[in-house]
Amino acid sequence: MIPQEVMQEIRRIQIRTNHMVNDILTGQYESVFKGQGMEFKEVREYVPGDEIRLIDWNVTARTGVPHVKLLAEERELTVMLLVDMSGSGRFGSVSRFKNELAAELCAVLAISAIKNNDKVGLIVFTGEVELYVPPSKGRRHVLRVIREILFFEPKGKKTNIPEALHFLNGITKRRAVTFLVSDFMASGYEVPMRVASRRHDLIAVVVSDPREEELPDVGLLCVRDAETDREVLIDTSNRAVREEYAKEARRRAAERDRILQRNRVDAIHVRTDRPYVEEIYRFFRMRERRYA
Repeated sequence: MIPQEVMQEIRRIQIRTNHMVNDILTGQYESVFKGQGMEFKEVREYVPGDEIRLIDWNVTARTGVPHVKLLAEERELTVMLLVDMSGSGRFGSVSRFKNELAAELCAVLAISAIKNNDKVGLIVFTGEVELYVPPSKGRRHVLRVIREILFFEPKGKKTNIPEALHFLNGITKRRAVTFLVSDFMASGYEVPMRVASRRHDLIAVVVSDPREEELPDVGLLCVRDAETDREVLIDTSNRAVREEYAKEARRRAAERDRILQRNRVDAIHVRTDRPYVEEIYRFFRMRERRYA
């Protein structure tokens, strides 16, 4: 039995995301994601101008008249959500944690998929894959996916993006639209990302908080690494310390972006201090222009 407060929170997320999907993404989702490929529709007699490679030789031999195959795009998609639930996601200096922002964003993507009759699956990972929900359709299924993301209690604190991508490739044989939702505070994921991006339509959803980019001047500050529990005392009143912190943050972000670009992985950048609607809309518009 699902507690009443859990259902209320799921309902709140559903109302917010339904509004966004209906008002902003209607008609765009289908145009920016391609189907699995081409599927057989029917055969008809050959006419001059038809491509030779489309001739159905079995039907031609049986009837004595050349026939060609008619193909149609296979529209149904599988959308996979790979969600990083490591310790660094339980951080937020504004109004909510990064994990909470990631959950609401996943709800938008899941509801968009279900409204287009696509399947949605979920992989939750930390230092290992902790939860797998096989792809399926329907309102009840997408509510389960939203509930799992919102209220999942991870066992681990660390991040292992390669493990999540290996798991994806192992259980998903056909091409899938895959959203990798993480703060990407990790390393060693470029090669697995390259492999996954060749098999799937891989999109990185980068979740961040402004305090990860620069420190405020508030004097002595005890900072704890959420994944290792290591604590460091920082003198934020020291300008050189703040500048070095910001410089290191820019370096990490630049390296992450280079990896994404080298492997042709599109990215959606969202922050806890900004509405994510504009970033989602920007991504869909970019995809629309590309496929126009």
